[in-house]
Amino acid sequence: MGSFKDIFDTYNWDQTIESIFSKTEHDVLRALGNTKRDLEDFKALISPAATPYLEQMAQLSRQLTKKRFGNTIQMYSPMYLSNECQNICTYCGFSMTNKIPRRTLTDDEILKEVAYIKSKGYDHILLVTGEANRTVGVDYIDNALQLIRSQFANITIEVQPLLQDEYEQLIESGLYAVLVYQETYHRDEYKKHHPKGKKSNFDFRLDTPDRLGKAGIHKIGLGALFGLEDWRADSFFTALHLKYLQKTYWKTKYSVSFPRLRPHSVGLEPKVEMTDPDLVQLICAFRLLDEDVELSISTRESEIFRNNIVNLGITSISAESKTNPGGYSVAPESLEQFEISDERPTEEITAMLKSQGLDVVWKDWANNWE
Repeated sequence: MGSFKDIFDTYNWDQTIESIFSKTEHDVLRALGNTKRDLEDFKALISPAATPYLEQMAQLSRQLTKKRFGNTIQMYSPMYLSNECQNICTYCGFSMTNKIPRRTLTDDEILKEVAYIKSKGYDHILLVTGEANRTVGVDYIDNALQLIRSQFANITIEVQPLLQDEYEQLIESGLYAVLVYQETYHRDEYKKHHPKGKKSNFDFRLDTPDRLGKAGIHKIGLGALFGLEDWRADSFFTALHLKYLQKTYWKTKYSVSFPRLRPHSVGLEPKVEMTDPDLVQLICAFRLLDEDVELSISTRESEIFRNNIVNLGITSISAESKTNPGGYSVAPESLEQFEISDERPTEEITAMLKSQGLDVVWKDWANNWE
């Protein structure tokens, strides 16, 4: 059985950008008029030619989201278990070359953080670590899952890419979903931003969703880090990846996230700026491409932006996030992976969502009707 790499290798980055930028008003109108949209339609909807039609795209995106998900939006909380990392990444505060105090939570510290998160009402948690196999490898993650699985309806992880049998082990211990962002699908630029460590292996990371699909994971989360390369090209390859996975592992659910490069201790400036209207256009384009995919927005984004986007296609949102290990109650002063923008407490986010006519869901969609 092949993998996404076989399809990916048939595409050329520069030709993809040229194809997107060559889309015309006619292509955009045809995409908007279609009831079922393909990847060529998606190219049109993320192209500069679609900019004058952003309001129409937003209205359609809102309608499709309400039709599929109703007036609901899911709340989740990230919990950072460790900032130890063996990779060098130009954009990350946890990069191995950064001279920062390293910390990995003990069992007692994990439970203390969980107690705080549970007190806020969360039933869906995202566990995050740096990529350090010796300290936060499969055994550490497995132990963390077993430690907290009774307290959450769904547990998601965002950790180093693993092997298929390792994912199978973690699924047995209560793992529900895995987020694995390619960061950028531009092979040469990827190498520049990941010069050392296991993460420097572009192909191994690219094939991670395939290993997850073969392991039988319930949900896979995709995304690119906008700012490293041209956001339109990276978004197209994310969509290409999504469509391949949906066809190949059709029992699995999928989500897409939209992280933009945020300040951190190294201070890498975005190579390509993605404006707020650009991001709105992209979120709506993904919804018009796929009615069923879950779309997530994090606290990287500002209060105003998040207030305006939650009714246009987003289905899950984080709140009161801490991007440092122990950030909720154990070690709030430790260095963050990146700066968050929306620092409002959970209660304020919940009130904002309700004021917009949205019902807050604390569990994952799969268990919504239990």
